[in-house]
Amino acid sequence: MELPKYHETFIPILQTLNSAESLKSRELAILVRDKYYSQLPDELLKQKTTSGANVLLDRILWGKSYLRMAKFVSYPKRGLVQITEKGKQLLASGVLTLSDLQNDQDFIFHRESVRTTKENHIEVENVKVESASPQDLIDSGFTSIEKEVKTELLEKLKEIDPYYFEKVILILLKKMGYGDYVETSKSGDGGIDGIINEDKLGLEKIYTQAKRYSENKIREKDIRNFIGAMSGDTTKGVFITTSTFDESAIRKTREAHHTIILIDGTKLVDLMHQYNVGVQVKTVYEVKEIDNDFFEE
Repeated sequence: MELPKYHETFIPILQTLNSAESLKSRELAILVRDKYYSQLPDELLKQKTTSGANVLLDRILWGKSYLRMAKFVSYPKRGLVQITEKGKQLLASGVLTLSDLQNDQDFIFHRESVRTTKENHIEVENVKVESASPQDLIDSGFTSIEKEVKTELLEKLKEIDPYYFEKVILILLKKMGYGDYVETSKSGDGGIDGIINEDKLGLEKIYTQAKRYSENKIREKDIRNFIGAMSGDTTKGVFITTSTFDESAIRKTREAHHTIILIDGTKLVDLMHQYNVGVQVKTVYEVKEIDNDFFEE
């Protein structure tokens, strides 16, 4: 007997959620374990990862995350999980393999929504253990987790209050090493959302514009208005959005006499991940090697 793989928990998770309006993630994992895997030997049920987490519960929670990527489940409120209509329809067949999930259009769109900056990375589900080195498997796992965190982070940014989104941007720029910032008033600010000091002494100012869009692209008109709002006070600006910039906006930025940095949704979550804004370190692993100097006489 062995523990189920994360993708083997898909149907048990959906069946458990189908009998409840919504459940907390930890509660869901425990219910799935107790109902479907309680017959496993005690040593398997208590098996721990190197970081101390319960292996079975961890795999169930990963199964839940993958189901969410394909919209078989959703998060109606913070910390809660519920089955979707799509998930209920899937239960009629009673089968969902890893291959089925990987070919699901919602899953494909989700995984492509945040482009990775790492070249030639190996997706965890495609790693052939027998041909991969331990380092390959570690890198693959970290890449997969990082990609999922960034995708979820971008989704969070698209859902938060627009005014709070503006503050998140200023916090990020502060973490990146810029000086103090000032939030502009929410009315009559002329299109400027914040003013940051380029240096610690405040010798130069940078204006910021933050647009929290779900789908709409930033267009030339938005860039033109941003430039106009600077009113000669500064020639430097940062325009940030959760979506993307169309070609006319990019072209206008290049042609402008001002120095304007464009940050789209993908770049934004890359920076937030790098500077630990909106994310936190969950686990730290130590990889050790032989200290050859220790054995030298």
